[in-house]
Amino acid sequence: MIKRLLLLSLFLSACGASFGQELKYVIKNNDWDPDSLGTHRVVLTVADPAQKVAKALITWRRNDLHPEQRNVIVIDSATNERITNIGFGGITREACILYFEPKPQDTKYFVYYLPYKIDRKSNYPNAKYLPSAGTAAIDWLRLTGDAANISKAEVACIEEINALNSFYPMEVIATAAEVTDLIHRNPGRSYLVFPEDRLHSIRMKHDLPQRWIISDAESVFNGEAKKGENYAYQLGIYPVTKNLNDVKITFSNLKTETGQVISAKAMSCLNTGGTDYRGDKISKIVTVAKGDVQAMWCLVNIPSTTAAGVYEGSVTISVKNAENTVIGVAIKVDNETALKGGVNEPWKQTRLTWLNSTLGQTNTVIKPYTPLVVKGNSITLLGRKVVLGKNGFPQKIETYFTPEMTSVSLKPKEVIARPLSFVAEDSEGAEPWTALGMKFTQKQPGTVQWEAVDTSEYLQMDVKGSIEFDGFVSYTVKITALDSISLNDIRMELPFNKASAKYIIGLNLKGEERPQSYKWKWDVARKNQDGAWMGDVNAGLQFSLRDENYVRPLNTNFYLQKPLLLPTSWGNDNKGGINITEQGNTVVVSNYSGARTLKKGQVLYYNFNLLITPFHAINTDFQWATRFYHKYANIDSIKATGATVINIHHGTPINPYINYPFIAHDAMKAYIDEAHRKGLKVKIYNTVRELSNSAYETFAMRSLGHEIYSPGKGGGYSWLQEHLGDDYIAAWYVPEVKDAAIINSGMSRWHNYYVEGMNWLVQNVGIDGIYLDDVAFDRTTMKRVKRVLTQNGHPGIIDLHSANQYDKADGFNNSANLYMENFPYLNRLWFGEYFDYENNSPDFFLTEVSGIPFGLMGEMLQGGGNPWRGMIYGMTNRMPWSDNADPRPIWKAWDNFGMKGTKMIGYWVENNPVKSDNPAVLATIYKKDKKVLVAIASWVKEDVKVKLLINWKALGIDPNKATITAPEIKNFQPARKFKRTDEIPVEKGKGWLLVIK
Repeated sequence: MIKRLLLLSLFLSACGASFGQELKYVIKNNDWDPDSLGTHRVVLTVADPAQKVAKALITWRRNDLHPEQRNVIVIDSATNERITNIGFGGITREACILYFEPKPQDTKYFVYYLPYKIDRKSNYPNAKYLPSAGTAAIDWLRLTGDAANISKAEVACIEEINALNSFYPMEVIATAAEVTDLIHRNPGRSYLVFPEDRLHSIRMKHDLPQRWIISDAESVFNGEAKKGENYAYQLGIYPVTKNLNDVKITFSNLKTETGQVISAKAMSCLNTGGTDYRGDKISKIVTVAKGDVQAMWCLVNIPSTTAAGVYEGSVTISVKNAENTVIGVAIKVDNETALKGGVNEPWKQTRLTWLNSTLGQTNTVIKPYTPLVVKGNSITLLGRKVVLGKNGFPQKIETYFTPEMTSVSLKPKEVIARPLSFVAEDSEGAEPWTALGMKFTQKQPGTVQWEAVDTSEYLQMDVKGSIEFDGFVSYTVKITALDSISLNDIRMELPFNKASAKYIIGLNLKGEERPQSYKWKWDVARKNQDGAWMGDVNAGLQFSLRDENYVRPLNTNFYLQKPLLLPTSWGNDNKGGINITEQGNTVVVSNYSGARTLKKGQVLYYNFNLLITPFHAINTDFQWATRFYHKYANIDSIKATGATVINIHHGTPINPYINYPFIAHDAMKAYIDEAHRKGLKVKIYNTVRELSNSAYETFAMRSLGHEIYSPGKGGGYSWLQEHLGDDYIAAWYVPEVKDAAIINSGMSRWHNYYVEGMNWLVQNVGIDGIYLDDVAFDRTTMKRVKRVLTQNGHPGIIDLHSANQYDKADGFNNSANLYMENFPYLNRLWFGEYFDYENNSPDFFLTEVSGIPFGLMGEMLQGGGNPWRGMIYGMTNRMPWSDNADPRPIWKAWDNFGMKGTKMIGYWVENNPVKSDNPAVLATIYKKDKKVLVAIASWVKEDVKVKLLINWKALGIDPNKATITAPEIKNFQPARKFKRTDEIPVEKGKGWLLVIK
């Protein structure tokens, strides 16, 4: 024990004597296997390798908390052999004394000090750091106490496996003694401020970097910028005596000696305010705990007209419970002008200004939608109409789409059977409302808004409503108690027309025929459910129940880590729920909240959203002509398949990093340019849900707390653990490129960046659209994305894939219901992963897979889908995603028939001219002049024979001259001819494509 204490004392003394020096850090080019040795190593040289023991003082300044618990591996560089005889005179975060047995004649050794193993090979790995382990022989360990046996080993450098994994310089910690000395040299200050340039993002939250010890707490920031540049710098706030409350940043003008000025209006602090994803101004309260470090990112948008020169001024840090600190700022502006604010150099943090962008926010009408038209109390939009009552709620909702969903007719279909109503019920019955009148407050082509006030003896209901050009209706319903009252219930009754309520999606029901009666209760801890869609193919309504505290939850595997908040109004401590009952030709959806007592002046918000479906007619010609190839490959080979659009996934050479397609953009542009020359379009994987750790702005966004990244338990791949430390959710990982993503928090300013990024990709790279892999943003962002993707005639194709969200990790939501608010701006669905195409009903196919009730068409994914059932909805699968299915034979059959210009008439259309005599064998036709393609598919559990029931007159074909043939389609059907009176054999789960002409 005495010897061990003596060694530790000597160790600390030696460390203190040498800590002022910086070690040399060297960036390597992935020179070793990180998944067995880690990504950091110390290079040692031994003066006399003939000795039995070499001793090294390694001042490694580690940012991990318990290095003594982690293993250290020493490797002989000459033989690549592991040295087993190693020991320590002490290990701390600051330094260690290492003993090891050198090999004779070998002088260079590698010390790997964060070795780990991956616990499982998956896209959600977890790096397990190897625990400290004694491997040294006891006899050898005794030699470490005898100076005669010891040779000195010098630290040559610390090597990092690559630049991304480097700790230098911002994660090389200051020692406790250095920090104490720094504080003593700055007496009387509650906190210290460290100006830092934009190229060295502040990374550590709980430690000061050694870099700041060397520079000291400087009182002036010096920088250099270009004219017109989006310039940024940092202020590191470090409380030394107490927690800091409400930290604010204010700027002075910057001036030259000759009187030129950069106005303070061009400056802002990203951490204290900005513009949210809806375009609203936000302000944030920043608090910093004692001993922590808070980066404050300061933005200076330098005007392009700025004259060259040195601009000087100051920035003031004010704290509610501490003194102010003034830091001088001197920015030298060069004569060179930055192109587009310098955003083509994002490593300089020039894109941080994108986080406050309002690009695409103006609610202009997006094709194919038409401007809203207000006449009296009615509002018309593409294929639909809403008539408002004096109480501000819909009296009528109508759609005008034909049952085939291929056009708009003059004949309306009523979505609701009577006016929507709110009922407040006490022991004596319903409170009688008096409607004081409704008035429009905004009439724009894209948005119409209105207000209404309704009162009763005890309650006042303030109604604010809006409708947008795509059919999205939003209500804020504020109910105020004019006097104290006990209520049995407050509920909204949504009375569907029975003919417009054939199917339902949501509320624990998968896409299916609506039951005659149904009861549902809130369960937000487990279920991402706050409403449903009910409708028919050509008329329907999605409703969602929310309050003023609604926050979009996480989705796609992460719902349980950030679930819905139970609405105070609708949920009412789990007393609320939904009852669906069929009453004659009306289906009443009673959204009730249950009994409660309101005190005078108490306010509740019964907010809700409606989506009127369909959004537009289906574009069948786009379906037949647009054929996706979902893989990065040689363009000539793709073109030879007959595909017309290439989807470039992440994890590929031209799009390596998930949701951050900006690093390999030159290679991406070259690929897209070649594709365009050869007549193909290219879309890229780019969405919002998780973000690559390669993003240049990672640590700037981490400085915003939980605004952009979700809180979580940490873990995951090694880079995340070593550089983020804690308080994050590890997301998707691609081993081929070592890309480790972090889960976004939901709705945040990252969406502003996302929109700007799309705009940049369209303008600079030439992308033709995006492939969305689930969606973690709402319709506000989707509209903005569609606007920038379709600017100046660009195609702006968007297709959406979803894994089946109806499971525990996703909160038992239905993919179609979850993403319906984004459907108006999609071109195709790919639903999807883990979807069961063999054991689900036609109703499920129609509502949750095909997209047809919403004006979309889709494709199948899992296992290639069921090609026979898919053709009932005009769907195939996607090349070359499934080894089990190839869509090219069906593409060829489409081309041989001439699908362009056909009229699709689905089995769901009552007067479909072709039906089978078996209700479980369905038929959809694709009609042209004098010929028709008939798709037949079976849901019968055994092989059957069916007869076709054909309305020849409706087809315009003479039955006496008609032929019925099955063209040969590889892996689908053999060639065959049938007579119109023949029974057609249909195998279980299969079908036919028949040409009648």
